Amino acid sequence: MTFGEQPAYLRVASDLREKIANGSLPPHTRLPSQARIREEYGVSDTVALEARKVLMAEGLVEGRSGSGTYVRERPVPRRIARSGYRPPSGANPFRQEQAADGARGTWESSSEQEQTSAVVAARLGIEPGERVMRTRYVYRDGGEPMMLSTSWEPLSVTGRTPVMLPEEGPLGGCGVVERMAAIDVVVDNVVEEVGARPGLAEELLALGGVPGHVVMVVERTYYASGLAVETADVVVPADRFRIAYHLPVR
Repeated sequence: MTFGEQPAYLRVASDLREKIANGSLPPHTRLPSQARIREEYGVSDTVALEARKVLMAEGLVEGRSGSGTYVRERPVPRRIARSGYRPPSGANPFRQEQAADGARGTWESSSEQEQTSAVVAARLGIEPGERVMRTRYVYRDGGEPMMLSTSWEPLSVTGRTPVMLPEEGPLGGCGVVERMAAIDVVVDNVVEEVGARPGLAEELLALGGVPGHVVMVVERTYYASGLAVETADVVVPADRFRIAYHLPVR
């Protein structure tokens, strides 16, 4: 087989990837053995092994102890809608979007006070070590983990108020906009930055992913007259979901 200038292991991986994509190697099919790859592509054992590692890192194949390497079932990506930061119902965006889509959404949360890290402090515009309320969420669709979120709110803003705990009190479970309005803080802007990276081990464990899988990370910060009142990291498995934005035209 004649190849171009690309490194041999990437060329082999690319050809196998194409076979997986076009159905020549359908889900649950055993990947050709290292010896078969070496013979078919005229490459060394090292190249064959590296090509298989590439497909594993991409989540296209999985190893089964004592059995071999098999093509994984590829999920059809589902949509997570983000439609703005001021839901008219007062519910937080996830609750509103789940209701609108008729999805079977549930969530768990836990909150605790902590001293903020330098990274989070920079996003909130406060000094490292200042006290914040950290809330962690696991969102599920039909029981399947679909999204993680960790939010931080400065206790200099919410401390000793009825909205200090995001999921408790008279406004527990409401969105940031309505909760802040209850303490006379008017949210007027939100910034979201979307990136991608390999998932951390604990994230993939919670989301049911495979080591090496990529996650999308939305860094979201709410502002009131330039003051950051909440920042959050929203983590979504990139192989199972797409993030869709519905933005108003002004």
